[in-house]
Formats: sequence, C-alpha cells, structure tokens
Amino acid sequence: MANFSLSRLHFQCCFILLGMSVVIYVIGTFFEGSKVWLNSFSMFQTANNHTLINVTHLTIYNETVNQQTSEAIHTEITTLSRDNLTDMLSTKSMTTVPVKEASSIQYHQAYPRNYRFIIDEPHKCDQEKPFLVLMVPVAPHELEARNAIRSTWGNESVVQNKTITVIFLLGLPGNEAEKQQEELKLESQRYHDVVQSDFMDTYINLTIKTTVIMDWLATHCPQASYAMKVDSDMFLNLENLMNMLLAPDTPKENYITGRVMWNIPVIRNTNSKWYVPKELYAEDYYPTYLLGMGYIFSNDLPEKIVEASKEITAFNIEDAYVGACVKRIGVSPSSPPNPSQFKDYFSGTYNREEFASVITTILQSPQQLITFWQDLKRPT
Repeated sequence: MANFSLSRLHFQCCFILLGMSVVIYVIGTFFEGSKVWLNSFSMFQTANNHTLINVTHLTIYNETVNQQTSEAIHTEITTLSRDNLTDMLSTKSMTTVPVKEASSIQYHQAYPRNYRFIIDEPHKCDQEKPFLVLMVPVAPHELEARNAIRSTWGNESVVQNKTITVIFLLGLPGNEAEKQQEELKLESQRYHDVVQSDFMDTYINLTIKTTVIMDWLATHCPQASYAMKVDSDMFLNLENLMNMLLAPDTPKENYITGRVMWNIPVIRNTNSKWYVPKELYAEDYYPTYLLGMGYIFSNDLPEKIVEASKEITAFNIEDAYVGACVKRIGVSPSSPPNPSQFKDYFSGTYNREEFASVITTILQSPQQLITFWQDLKRPT
C-alpha cells in the first residue's frame, strides 16, 4: 500500500512537472512571439510608453517595452488628445483590434489604397482642368491656417493664364472628434477644397498622409501637368513658381524639384523625434530627397510613387520616404534653376524684395502669411 501511494505520489509529481513545463513553454513562446512582433513593429522601439490607436474604433493599447519583457494593457477610450497622439502612432495604423486579443492585431502599411476617402472632391479636376494642383497637408483642427491660405496664395486660381487648384488633405481628428468631423463636413460644403482620408492625423503618420496625397492625384487628377506638396505654414509665390514651370527647359515628365537634400544620415538615436530603426531603413544615409516643406513634381509621378510604395517598407520620415520611392522608379530629384528661391526658414524680419523673389518660405503663423501677402500685393 505504501509502495502504491509512493508510486501515485511520484506519478502526480511527474504530471505536475510536465504541466509546469508546458505552461513555461507557452509563456516563453508568448513572450518570444511578443518580442518578434514588437521588433517588427518599429515604433515600439522608440520609447518606453507607446500607444497604438485603432483608427476605426479608437481603442488604445499601452505597451511597456524593455529588453526582456513586454506587457500589454488594454483600455477603451472615446476621445484622444492630439498632443498625446503626435508621438504615439506608427506609420502602420491598426485596423482590426479585438479588445484583449493582441495576437489578432492586423496592420496597414503606408500604401495609400489601404485607406479610403471619407470627404472627397471626386470631380474637382474634371471641372477646373488645372495645370497645377497644390496639395496642402493640414491637421483637421487647423482651420485658421486653411483660411489664411484661402485668402492669400490659395485664392489665386489663375496665374499666367493657367488654372491652379488647391486641395487641403487631412486625416481623422483626435480631440473632440465628433464635433470636429461635423465642422469639417460643413467646411467642405462651403469651400469644396477639403479631402479627408481615414488615417489618424498625427505627425508620425505623415508618411501615410503623403502617399494618400499621391494616390488622390493619381486617381482624381491625372490630367494636371504639375502638382506641388506644400505645407500649410508656407508662403508661396505663385508668379515665381509659374515662371519656373513654364520655362521651355522645364521637364514635363519624371521631374521633381525643390530644396534638395543630399547625403543626410539616418538618425539611430532612440530618443530623437526622427529616429528610424534599421529594420525599417537599413542604409546609413537616405537617398537624395526633397525637403517636405514644399516640392514640385510632374504629375506623371504620383501613380509611379504609389506603385513603388507597395515595395518599400514605410518609415516615419515622410520626405525621405518619397525620396526612396523616387529612387526605386529611377528618377533623380532635380535642383531648381534658382535654389535660393526655396527657403527653409524665415529670418524673422520681413523684407518685401526678398518675398517678391522667393517661391517658398516657412512662416511662423497664419496671421504672418496674411500680413506679408497683403503688403506684397499692395501697389508699389
């Protein structure tokens, strides 16, 4: 009887040890899988407290990551602060996130046709037949910036007998989303120049925003000759721009120009706003690209850039990413005829002659744009 009890005890101990081994293996596999999953999702490597946003359901996932472990805490929210979103979202946006089922998370790449337009102007180019389309990426809440553009360079619909169309491209609002969305619909109905896609509109999603711009041009406005991606804080002198585009030696295909950036090193410092891990971009230097504040391109390029984006892993430096796409299709960015016309800063002192000679300059506020524009347009 004692031998039987001992054997039974031995069997039970073996069974318990076997069970514990299985549990340890499962836990180890989970954490190893989490490590692989996190490593493949680069934005988790940039800081310790990251947040992912489900663009459809606004479900937030806080991830605490270090070298050994990762732990997910799930919390549903209904409103998000844009300031908090700015450094939280990856260039891969969540689309299907069952609550507390992290293993089933699916992602969209920056490839723009993963997204759809929820406010659109599908017939804008058919109606206006523009020579040049100005695509302005802007945040949903930046109404003041949009109105400043509408009352200045965005109001110049015909320059040197060529039609110009302005489109404001934006994503989903984070803060006070329902109220802002209703205001955007009313703004669209009033001005017919707002296009909105269903990605979260944050700084780190600028790569998505830019590829969506290219997709809109390719699918909605292929008849235009040229397009320009121009930031909402820019002064733009359209007379000078049109002089450049209408010059007889300006290429009509495979052409992209602006403030050219050569031999720019990739930042590997995880504390930097511009950090990019090797998993997303392996080279130590970016390909030649155009500074994102404002660059001009022949309108055959958007479709080619969209196609190239299928093959190039997205990373969060949007202008360098466009440079990588352009390199893939065999196009080299061109220096403008007069590089000094593309200024990447404002000295702080307004000079009328200087603003009369440039194509682009970064400004500090929408009111500054209005003030300088009014002065530049006054009779001499």
